[in-house]
Amino acid sequence: MKEGIHPDNYRLVVFKDMSNDHMFLSRSCASSSETVKWEDGNEYPLVKLDISNTSHPFYTGKMMLVDTAGRVDKFNKRYARHKK
Repeated sequence: MKEGIHPDNYRLVVFKDMSNDHMFLSRSCASSSETVKWEDGNEYPLVKLDISNTSHPFYTGKMMLVDTAGRVDKFNKRYARHKK
């Protein structure tokens, strides 16, 4: 690997899928101002995710509508005139 292009501040971080409250612990350098107490009793930084492998249709095999910012409505409104 090239030297000097990868961050040095990797640490354990808890990632939380906000659509189904699934959490997992992994190493990351993602910044976070929130912390959470993990199963081992230690506190770790918390990074919130909109979607993860437990809620993504590709991994679950189920189609789920995850609309976090009204994107679907915005898309339907924009292209409604083309449906006619």
